[in-house]
Amino acid sequence: MPTTPARNNPDIAWHSINSIRALTMDAVEQANSGHPGAPMALAPAAYLLWSNHLRHSPQHPGWANRDRFVLSCGHASMLLYSLLHLSGYDLPLGEIKAFRQWGSATPGHPERGATPGVEVTTGPLGQGVGNAVGMAMAEQVLADRFNLPDFPIIDHRVWAFVSDGDLMEGVASEAASLAGHLQLGKLTLIYDDNHITIDGETSLAFSEDVGARFGAYGWHVVDVADGNDLNAIDAALAAALDDDRPTLIRLRTIIADPAPTKRNTAGAHGAPLGEDEIRRTKEIIGWPIDEHFFVPQAVRDDMGRAVSRGERWQSEWDALVARYREQHPDLAATLDRWLSGDLPQGWYADLPVYQPSDGPLATRQASAGALKVLDRSVENLIGGSADLAWSTGVKLADTTSFSAGTAGRQIHWGIREHSMAACLNGIAAHGGLRPYGSTFLIFTDYMKPSMRLAALMRLPVTYITTHDSIGLGEDGPTHQPIEQLAMLRAVPNLTVIRPADANEAIEAWKVAVESRTTPTVLVLSRQKLPIFDRTTCAAADGLRRGAYVLVEPPTSPEAIVMASGSEVHLAMEAGRALTEAGTATRVVSFPSWELFEAQPQAYRESVLPPAITARVAVEAGTTMGWHRYVTDGGAVIGLDHFGASAPAETLFTKFGFTAERIAATVRDVVGGRS
Repeated sequence: MPTTPARNNPDIAWHSINSIRALTMDAVEQANSGHPGAPMALAPAAYLLWSNHLRHSPQHPGWANRDRFVLSCGHASMLLYSLLHLSGYDLPLGEIKAFRQWGSATPGHPERGATPGVEVTTGPLGQGVGNAVGMAMAEQVLADRFNLPDFPIIDHRVWAFVSDGDLMEGVASEAASLAGHLQLGKLTLIYDDNHITIDGETSLAFSEDVGARFGAYGWHVVDVADGNDLNAIDAALAAALDDDRPTLIRLRTIIADPAPTKRNTAGAHGAPLGEDEIRRTKEIIGWPIDEHFFVPQAVRDDMGRAVSRGERWQSEWDALVARYREQHPDLAATLDRWLSGDLPQGWYADLPVYQPSDGPLATRQASAGALKVLDRSVENLIGGSADLAWSTGVKLADTTSFSAGTAGRQIHWGIREHSMAACLNGIAAHGGLRPYGSTFLIFTDYMKPSMRLAALMRLPVTYITTHDSIGLGEDGPTHQPIEQLAMLRAVPNLTVIRPADANEAIEAWKVAVESRTTPTVLVLSRQKLPIFDRTTCAAADGLRRGAYVLVEPPTSPEAIVMASGSEVHLAMEAGRALTEAGTATRVVSFPSWELFEAQPQAYRESVLPPAITARVAVEAGTTMGWHRYVTDGGAVIGLDHFGASAPAETLFTKFGFTAERIAATVRDVVGGRS
């Protein structure tokens, strides 16, 4: 075993490395669950990265110019927790001892917001690769916007540990392909090539040459044959600093090294080693076998130097920023606003207000009009589409594209929906930018894992999804979303908004831009829709409350018709006919369940009074979930089957989305209650 690290006393280096291993073994054993193998194998590389290359400030984990570290193989969380604890972050030993327990700051997989120093929530494999790519993109955009000669205000790197499992996942391939194309030179992945997965050796399902694959993507690939060779690891990490391409360090490790019997076995991947194996391993590394969670003071002194280093780096940066403020006050003020997440004064002032004479207009067209304005007024808005920019309305002719060497704010993601969503999470988690991505609603199926993580991390990502129903027409059932709205509405902390006309689409954008802790899905029509006359119905800002009374009959209502999106104008037509025929009918526009549920009970009951039980809901998608708003005996007009290929008008008629059917259903519901 090599014992001469490049810039550290070898004994101290190995004591620190073995402290990481011992803490991991003890924490997993005490929790009686966890993944000891990867942290033990990666301890040498992690120690060298955090001691010699990673620029961070443990006492100020949110320092804007810190390097970002992503543990994509989130099951190896004890590696990260050990590093944070030993480096001086606010993660005391008691939290290590409480690994995986209720209320601890050391959950089974790293969670953003739960632990100081954790940048992103990881665990679903491959996600961290996309997050890291997004962070590197964000760094480049901010550097291009704010750096000046003698003022490298934004200048940091992104490092990520990734596993065999990460690199088997398709999202990682998508993201790595994009990173190579964009030449993201400040991105480095350290690949834990240990040849082991839960089921056994990777050779069961994985035999490709990963280095050749990444080389074909345009990456700089460095091989380190021994995960314990400190000199080689340190040299590889240093080599990553001087390249204009992203770097993959392929690090050959032995899982659970140096455990005597479980090393290099699948049994060490996701289960405690056991007391006997831990005792024997501690004997090998010269550790007290009867003392749990033991850390020598010399190790605390060694790794604790990260605090003073971080203070120095941050102090130097603060001084640089102070001079920047003096010489470039306007730029500095803009940087402050971007990093704080604040919006500029009057950012919404030029958003369009549509009149009925401007229509009919698809809500995707109204969204495109809003985005053109916001792209100018909210200058840190950044995003694009998964090869559908013209269709989704995000093509911005006056905005520079992001390409190799040019950090523009218009991103061409290619046909890579999953990595688009994962990278958006990285951009949002990095800070300073407001990311959005767009595609057809049906393709959120590809994006769901990343969207769920955005909601879990409370990242304010905006998803622009168009072609929202059978209304897209002739492309047929493969492209017609039926169950996607229900899927997205089921995700906690994800706001789904399906506006009914152009002005509701504008209000939906306002909600999305103002959000700081919630991702937002804008669900938009392909087909053109009438623009409501707001002099005869309620104002469009009712959208902000999720549901609102759009049209009230002249007498007390005896029935309610509620709908979202393109079906609202049908509900209005039906409501008008019903009221004229003597059945006073309230029409409710219901663009967002989540916004509605966030309202006080009094407001919700004012829109849907408990006394009015004759209710009909209308939406061109699955009926699942609508029954929470439709009382027993009411009805939901929806689609619990797939669509068909035909013009939109034909489909709406054939599938019963007509004012006549809605009115007939309301009469049946009212009659059934009389």
